[in-house]
Amino acid sequence: MYILGISAFYHDSAAAIIKDGEIIAAAQEERFSRKKHDAGFPSNAVTYCLKEAAVTIDQLDAVVFYDKPLLKFERLLETYYSYAPRGFASFLMAMPVWLNEKLFLKKIIRDELKKNQPFNKKKLKLLFPEHHLSHAASAFYPSPFEEAAIVTIDGVGEWATTTICKGKGNTIEILKQLNFPHSVGLLYSAFTYYLGFKVNSGEYKLMGLAPYGDPASTQTKEFVHTIKTKLVKICDDGSVFLDQKYFNYAAGLRMVKDHLFQQLFGFKRRTEEEDLQQQHCNLALAIQQVTEEIVIKLSRHAKEITGSKNLCLAGGVALNCVANGKIQNELIFDHIYIQPAGGDAGGALGAALAAHCIYFEKERFRSTNSDEMKGSYLGPSFSNKEIETALQLLKANYTLYQNSDELYSTVAGLLNDGNVIGLFQGRMEFGPRALGNRSIIADARNEEMQKKLNLKIKFREGFRPFAPAVLAEDSDKYFDLKSSSPYMLLVQQVKKELQNAVPENYYQQSVNQKLYFKKSSIPAVTHIDYSARIQTVHKETNNTFYKLIDSFKQLTGTSVVINTSFNVRGEPVVCTPKEAYQCFMRTEMDYLVIGNFLLSKKNQPEWIESNNWKKKLQTD
Repeated sequence: MYILGISAFYHDSAAAIIKDGEIIAAAQEERFSRKKHDAGFPSNAVTYCLKEAAVTIDQLDAVVFYDKPLLKFERLLETYYSYAPRGFASFLMAMPVWLNEKLFLKKIIRDELKKNQPFNKKKLKLLFPEHHLSHAASAFYPSPFEEAAIVTIDGVGEWATTTICKGKGNTIEILKQLNFPHSVGLLYSAFTYYLGFKVNSGEYKLMGLAPYGDPASTQTKEFVHTIKTKLVKICDDGSVFLDQKYFNYAAGLRMVKDHLFQQLFGFKRRTEEEDLQQQHCNLALAIQQVTEEIVIKLSRHAKEITGSKNLCLAGGVALNCVANGKIQNELIFDHIYIQPAGGDAGGALGAALAAHCIYFEKERFRSTNSDEMKGSYLGPSFSNKEIETALQLLKANYTLYQNSDELYSTVAGLLNDGNVIGLFQGRMEFGPRALGNRSIIADARNEEMQKKLNLKIKFREGFRPFAPAVLAEDSDKYFDLKSSSPYMLLVQQVKKELQNAVPENYYQQSVNQKLYFKKSSIPAVTHIDYSARIQTVHKETNNTFYKLIDSFKQLTGTSVVINTSFNVRGEPVVCTPKEAYQCFMRTEMDYLVIGNFLLSKKNQPEWIESNNWKKKLQTD
């Protein structure tokens, strides 16, 4: 039985395909279209999934869309009616799109699939699970648990913004649901907007900025108090009530009413390129702390009403790895599993899995004692022959290593010498995190590396932290992590014995001054609050990346490297060898490892390209 899942028309569209419940392939459309957060129909991702599974559309048992568009349209109409006449401009913008496109989604899906290949329209079965059920299925069905509490948190699906479910075997029961406009995700996105970042993409910047806030300052405490007394009422079960007097997302064109937020917090909305001040950092910390309080209460309540020892998380808020770490530290559950593609892209996978288990009433696929995401390495791969052909067409100079161990040993030496290396191996990752197959890596011990990577390679804000990739069995030598973290979705502290004490008046210094203080013996992956977003690397799921880090360990005694995604600001992660080479040549990366080929920047032909490409880069 083959089932194709699709998510589209909001942001981060994607496709996924399963065979008898086993995940065969999954990918975001942005990786093929090269349009960041592409919301269009995932034509390229569908083509890839069908090819990887070696099936035609006629061989599919179902095509499953990740939400119910008519239910979403009902919410839209009821919301505009409730707020009328306010929101009329937004209504006029939204209605043509819905009337011309989204209400006729079945026809659109069929038409788009027909562009891929002809098929029997009468045979095609189209299914539409609810948005949060797709999220819940994406987390529970691939998890290693026979039963679990499932918490899904995002901006909004049709009506639901948060659900608590109970998963058992092949069933999922929705126990509680919080409805629009009251939303943890939209609350967090409101502050993303007010602090000058892009909604639906800049939330992780807000999370990265929060540790620059001063937790002991009067201003931070006042901000927390203001949020909890004016903007959001937090109930003991984690449900929230947002005072819509201050927000504008329900019927307007902006997230908040800027003048009312300014009255509350004492400063204007930050513009995108405006320098960050301490007040911005303190407000980021305040909303992060409030969000953590909410998700911990939700988790406790999920434990109470399910009685489970296991927790599964999905939805965009599940990508808040700082909050995830706080849930883990509360010891509410024995085990936590987080879907690595927790946002809307993962909805495509969840929709397919929900159809398999719930609609068709089939058993879950089980192959190992671990999860069924295959390390999230579910995208396209390229053979050494295909890579060599691409490099020859690019007139690149390279060295082919017949012995992979020799290659890893060479790369370890290059890392030890302070080089930055692009790493392109195996199948592309599904979800927002690069996990060693489409990564840029460097030495975590180098205190200049964070600055170099941000400003000269990623072309992004200097305050943004980088993640450590560490051999799984060595993680407790560096971090206070009491579990695995294969998908880079848990933040925990760097070991106390590795930390350096902060200087006096630390929080009175500027963001840049705080940024470049050497915080630990692995400073390039230690955030300002001594935390790190950890990826534990396991030989079972990525033997290549494991062996490379192990070679670095044999040389240096350190089993940690920096791991950041192989792209520049505003650009999707690279998918093909050509894109990897282009990114390598455009930036100040020193070496590129692609398959069994090693390329040195200094040995490449002159790269002639207008700098206009930099001007086209969008903030992310």
